[in-house]
Amino acid sequence: MGMEDGQLLAMQISPANQNGSVSPPPAPGKEQQAAGVGILLQIMMLVLSFVLGHVLRRHKFYYLPEASASLLIGLIVGVLANISDTETSIRAWFNFHEEFFFLFLLPPIIFQSGFSLSPKPFFSNFGAIVTFAILGTFIASIVTGILVYLGGLVFLMYRLPFVECLMFGSLISATDPVTVLSIFQELGTDMNLYALVFGESVLNDAMAISLYRTMSMVRSHASGQNFFMVIVRFLETFAGSMSAGVGVGFISALLFKYAGLDIDNLQNLECCLFVLFPYFSYMLAEGLGLSGIVSILFTGIVMKHYTFSNLSESSQQFASAFFHLLSSLAETFVFIYMGFDIAMEQHSWSHVGFIFFSIIFIIVARAANVFSCGYLVNLVRPANRQIPLKHLKALWYSGLRGAMAFALALQSVHDLPDGHGQTIFTATTAIVVLTVLLIGGSTGTMLEALEVVGDGHVGPVGESFEVNNRYIAPSYDDDEESSSGSRIKMKLKEFHKSAASFTALDRNYLTPFFTSQNGDEDDENEVQIPITRRGSFHGRG
Repeated sequence: MGMEDGQLLAMQISPANQNGSVSPPPAPGKEQQAAGVGILLQIMMLVLSFVLGHVLRRHKFYYLPEASASLLIGLIVGVLANISDTETSIRAWFNFHEEFFFLFLLPPIIFQSGFSLSPKPFFSNFGAIVTFAILGTFIASIVTGILVYLGGLVFLMYRLPFVECLMFGSLISATDPVTVLSIFQELGTDMNLYALVFGESVLNDAMAISLYRTMSMVRSHASGQNFFMVIVRFLETFAGSMSAGVGVGFISALLFKYAGLDIDNLQNLECCLFVLFPYFSYMLAEGLGLSGIVSILFTGIVMKHYTFSNLSESSQQFASAFFHLLSSLAETFVFIYMGFDIAMEQHSWSHVGFIFFSIIFIIVARAANVFSCGYLVNLVRPANRQIPLKHLKALWYSGLRGAMAFALALQSVHDLPDGHGQTIFTATTAIVVLTVLLIGGSTGTMLEALEVVGDGHVGPVGESFEVNNRYIAPSYDDDEESSSGSRIKMKLKEFHKSAASFTALDRNYLTPFFTSQNGDEDDENEVQIPITRRGSFHGRG
């Protein structure tokens, strides 16, 4: 659906047009004035959100995180606009269009997530992160879909077809722990826990989108699909998207290595090209029918690791500041945008049971996700690298739902007939507001109760990195491995060994080939805290 169709639909379902009457189009001058007023209100809300967020951070008021404050600002302004006689042409500038979200707001947020990853804790826990993000999200989606379907069969809630239940399970499994991560930073949480929550949330978004689109395709062509083909199709999409992102990242590294753009009079061109590559990766994947989220995420990881060192010093400073700024603006705007649209959209509150039991089911599904995957990860890790139970509890608690689930739910309004999408959208809206406000506001208390505060997250890195973060550095003992009675466990340990050997491959071959300098020392010593998807923190050390 194009932007014009989405805008027309939004105008049709807005409260101002519920009586079915069609408002006459405004005059060109009036329309331009309405656009100016709409943009002015958006800028005012952004300014208010940043100022309020700074005040809350400064006074360490963790019961209202920045993302929650932005959501509340959008909600309040939306309610005021809803009860006022605001012109329809002004309201149209605030309608949440999923195309605008996916094409313009989401790419800089996801790219910054990959670009700012702290490589050592992330890749040392990469196996666990992939397990939680891919296998765990799949488990959560299936469990949620089955429970919602069974709840409909026994008349606990509104009944939906099974495939639509799986679509709901897929979209509601997209976590967005922005508020949790910001408090993790402020209070100083273990680096491994941060890496798990951060990495799982980034890959989880891509997984949820791929699952939702796959289930939507199954619904459209239900006759010729089976479960095995659904899995194959998803794996093809994920692998193809990852390959596209890595390929674009490597091409950019070679371009900047050999093009000689790092001289004074070409730095503007250098910066322009660097900014364009992420969007090229995203649009390439979308044009090929793949996942742009997966593609741009891995482009960010590769460009930071290889391309970034080929830039001049001034271009490096510009690129870091630019994407940090862009992602912060996009993140804040998304929550304001979402809050305003929640207040303005037409909701179906007649199925309260669907909302209530959906909340219970996603809590159960999140637990099935985290604790089953945590068990599998600990099964193949040596004793000194086990993930503690308190970290698994924190990971389970951090499963907020945010803009990704909201955007997919809004898309389901157009994808599903007979009001089913409207029911899913209303339930998702309630879940997003409750999790962001309640869980986000209680995160500080949760961290203190689990005793995971002050575990060395923001301390100087260097030597203390290995001491304070005991399950980061992989260590394998041949005697322990040979004495293991489990053949599967031995195979998985061999896989972990091969993953660890990637560091040597990267240092000896990939880095010299794709960069103009080896940068071994930098890679060994650089362990900065990743800038979150809120983008407000830099590691010290």
